[in-house]
Amino acid sequence: MEFFTGWLFYALIACLLGIGGYFTLRFAGVQIRALPHSVAMLWKKADQEGISPFQALTVGLSTRVGTGNIIGIAVALTLGGPGAIFWMWVTALLGMSIAFVESTLAQIFKVPHKDRTFRGGPAYYIRMGLNSRLLSALFALAMIVTYGFVFNAVQANSIADAFQQTFGWERGLTGVALVLLSAPIVFGGIRYISRAMSVIVPAVACGYLMLATYVVGQHLSVLPEMISLIFKSAFGVRQAAGGLAGYAFAQALMTGVRRGLFSNEAGMGSTPNAAAIATVRHPVNQGLLQMLGAGLDTLVVCNATAFMILVSGQYVAGASMEGAALTQRALASAVGDWGGLFMTWAIFFFAWTTLIGNYAYAEGNILLLCRKKIVLALFRLALLGIIVVGSLSAAPQVWQMADISMAVMALINLFAVACLSKYALIAWKDYQAQRRAGIREPVFSRTSLPPECAGKLAAGIWDDKAAGATEGKSDAEKWPFGIDTARQMA
Repeated sequence: MEFFTGWLFYALIACLLGIGGYFTLRFAGVQIRALPHSVAMLWKKADQEGISPFQALTVGLSTRVGTGNIIGIAVALTLGGPGAIFWMWVTALLGMSIAFVESTLAQIFKVPHKDRTFRGGPAYYIRMGLNSRLLSALFALAMIVTYGFVFNAVQANSIADAFQQTFGWERGLTGVALVLLSAPIVFGGIRYISRAMSVIVPAVACGYLMLATYVVGQHLSVLPEMISLIFKSAFGVRQAAGGLAGYAFAQALMTGVRRGLFSNEAGMGSTPNAAAIATVRHPVNQGLLQMLGAGLDTLVVCNATAFMILVSGQYVAGASMEGAALTQRALASAVGDWGGLFMTWAIFFFAWTTLIGNYAYAEGNILLLCRKKIVLALFRLALLGIIVVGSLSAAPQVWQMADISMAVMALINLFAVACLSKYALIAWKDYQAQRRAGIREPVFSRTSLPPECAGKLAAGIWDDKAAGATEGKSDAEKWPFGIDTARQMA
């Protein structure tokens, strides 16, 4: 099984890098050229009812920015050395182009929901764009199993571990507390989730970044040496004298690539589920913001952890220290023993927001497969049960199942994104043309798409009324497809 999983991930990495490079060329380096514009969009106010673009971004960040940003980066340094950080940067830049395309497609092929929000993602654009119900259902099932159950069990286990070691809490007690904390948000629906994440995620991420910046600031004198070490280790220069350059290069490359890809989730098919829920005037708006989210995760949050460890002097080549302990010692070197307490709460908030974000992803795929309210209610109860189970015990074999389902999910999504990227390119060219014409807020219409694509879109999506501003309009004008149609499609 491990042999099969290993080769599956090698194939996945090759596909992600290849498609990322292709999109970078085809979209003329959108992740670099449009980066300033995407940053400026963060301060744009929402002018329509529904889920704002910023709220959708924070839902996406809630699953990207997790315990992997704390523990995973430390593990990457241990396995691949400082050079892994360089290859993480390269991979993140390529992955940002995939994030742009898949999130733009999620907006193009989104469908209205009866609560007057939207749902979408790979399962939707596979069904509508590729006309494949079977492939769509397979992806949706993989998403539900991986994000709805397995990953949430792992997040609950991480929190239970941290609380047991720091406070001596019983694991079962932690599980029950998590259920009580999560239930109101889970049963509150996607609006409640997006509002909660828009407050919690920025606050937690900013707090962690501020502390990491403080630690790095205490060791500014070694910063140039650290940067030099990263570049030398990336190409095996540092190890060349000992005849280990080839091995060191391979380790740094593979570790950095895996960390960069799996941290920002570009191409995995998860983030488009968050991108689709936003109410925007143009699909590219959300494509740019989710592209920025992929960059923020890897190039900012992951870098903060890596820099903190390297400048603190706690990293020792060849040491087998666990990821959490390495990050904790780096933090304690600058702030003292209370750094361990902060790390416990950082793990809690990162893991908990990931857990909630994972549910949001799974919910959209549940609604695609079955529209009955009882099924959604049972799924929510099952999710809460998984939290308790995950907090009580860790199961390595379940992780292996998650690896396989995640790889299958990503390969299906990458195939679909590659086939449908022409529609994202049309949207991107339309957006650029409107901006060049002096239109500050481009508005998209289905008439910009080829007839074979426009005819597949949900009723009322990207027509003239749905694309324009809705402020001050009646419900019938805001939702031209009618609430009954929305209820049927949900």
